[in-house]
Formats: sequence, C-alpha cells, structure tokens
Amino acid sequence: MLEVRGLGLALPNRAAKQPFRPAPVVEILKSIDLDLARGESLAVVGESGSGKTSLGRTLLRLLRPSSGRILFEGRDITFLDEPALRPLRARMQMIFQDPLSALNPRRRVLDIIAQPLHVYGRAEDRRDGRRRAAALLERVGLSPRLGVRFPHELSGGQRQRVGIARAIALDPALVVADEIVSGLDASSQAQILTLLRDLKSDLGISLIFISHDLSVVRVLCDRVMVLARGAMVETGRCEDIFAAPRHAYTRALLDAVPLPVVDPGWIERSGTEEAGARSG
Repeated sequence: MLEVRGLGLALPNRAAKQPFRPAPVVEILKSIDLDLARGESLAVVGESGSGKTSLGRTLLRLLRPSSGRILFEGRDITFLDEPALRPLRARMQMIFQDPLSALNPRRRVLDIIAQPLHVYGRAEDRRDGRRRAAALLERVGLSPRLGVRFPHELSGGQRQRVGIARAIALDPALVVADEIVSGLDASSQAQILTLLRDLKSDLGISLIFISHDLSVVRVLCDRVMVLARGAMVETGRCEDIFAAPRHAYTRALLDAVPLPVVDPGWIERSGTEEAGARSG
C-alpha cells in the first residue's frame, strides 16, 4: 500500500525571516522509512513538535517532500504535480484534528459530504449526492436529519463523525487520522475509536493514526512509530514497544502516561455506557 524511504521535509521558517532576506529553511522530517500493508494500522506518536502532522501531510502529498521517495500502491508520487496527483486523491484521505475549521461553515452537512462525490463524478446529480451523503451519515452513526444543519450546530463528536463520513465517501485505500480524538471527552473518544476500528475492518482501509495518547494507540493500532524532532527513533508492533521499549525517548513517553496499563475493553464499555445513558 505505502512504501516510504529516506523521506525528508524542509520548510521556510517565515517567523524568523529578516527584512529583504529569504526565510531560513528548517528541517522538519529527517530520513523517515516506513511500510504500510493493506488493512494495517500504524500509529505515529511523539511529543508536540516532533513532526507527526507534517509526516501525515507529506505522505498524502499535501506537503512536497525535499528528499526521499513515496510509493503509493506501487506508484512513485514523491514529486508529482497537482494535476497528476488529483486522480489519486480519491484513494488517500485525511481526517483533520479540528473538524470545525476543516468543514466549510457556509455549507450544510449533506452538501459537505456530497462535495467529493460530485467532484469525482460519483454522484449523478445533486439529489443522488445528498442521498449518498445521508447513507454515509448513517454509516458513521448520525441521523440523516442532521444533514440540514451547519457544522457549528453540531457537537465536537458529531463534527468529527462528519469528517470521517467525508473521508470515506470515495472509498479510499489510505486514511490519515490526525489527533482526531484529542479534543473530545472520554465517552466521545471511545465512540469515535470504535467507529474508526469498525470502518477499518469493514472497508479494508489502511490507517495511519497520529496521536500523543499512547493508551488509545495501544488498543487501536497494529504497529507504532515513535518520532522525536523529526526523526524515527523506534518502530515495531504495539505490544512489543509497550512491553520492552528500546529507546530512552520511548520510555520517557510511556512513563508520562498516567495509567500505562490499559484495559483493552474500555472502548466498548464506554460506548455501551453512553448508549445506555441516552436511552435512559
């Protein structure tokens, strides 16, 4: 699905730009290697500023790498221009951290979800697009009646579900989820994670899950990659990394988790308790 070798990213630091001089270039990512198989989930973890979001955006070519190689489904996309990338965009999608800023505030939910269907010719007309969007709302656990609302009229968890519905609308092969539960309460986190895990299983999606919450990573992902200052310091299966971290940075991250031993069933129980509370 995805093969990355020696990936580097350098961007101008406009905050440090001097008058009449070019902005200094800052190295963000340093020689990243990774492989992702179909249906596999990879967690990318690290402290704030470690390069996690930049890595996710570079893998999807929202940012242009400065070095290295990205192969997506066997095709080299490292330095493709936007016209060449556009047909591939349907196969790779991103769910952003802040759904309120990622969703068009001037459009209703049904139209937001239907937009990629129209852009890629997956809907016959506006009516068909809205019908498909309503089905996608149900697929992510929302009532189609919410489709007439604007994003600001939804809760944070509902907005994030809309973002997920939009991301899966085109049947992507790869989804990058960037800190998508960081701003939610524990119950909403559990529901979103359960949904994401079910979609991954049902649709065969390959998932890159960016997070600073190691307890979430432990119950959702197959493998984990640890980033520090733009460089990969450790990678492996989740159970192996959590049981015996080899790098001091990884050990420090684990030590910072208040409850490093996580009950694997907490997601299911939290979602069940929330559903019971609503029915009561």
